Amino acid sequence: MPQDITVKITDRNGVLHLVQAPTDMNMSIMELVRAYEIAEEGTIGICGGMAMCASCQCYVLNEVKIPEKSDEEEAMLSEAFHVKPNSRLGCQIQLTEEINGLEIELAPES
Repeated sequence: MPQDITVKITDRNGVLHLVQAPTDMNMSIMELVRAYEIAEEGTIGICGGMAMCASCQCYVLNEVKIPEKSDEEEAMLSEAFHVKPNSRLGCQIQLTEEINGLEIELAPES
């Protein structure tokens, strides 16, 4: 039976949000941020989760096992601003039981 997981998200103002995330709805981190309104409307997930805009870029802050970056994600991050070694696109991280406890920080908007 799928279980909710906990994700810690630091927003663009430095505020920490401890959110419960469903693992049975095929959602991504980007969709979770939108659902909880952690980023301003229209500033995250602009491409709809297709790894084509980097508006959902985030920094992974802990050692939770997440899937490797796809070639498309690597290509988008190579063109994005504020990229760090721990940068990922939130639209490419699916909410699964394996990422329970994930801690991320949203990258600056511009």
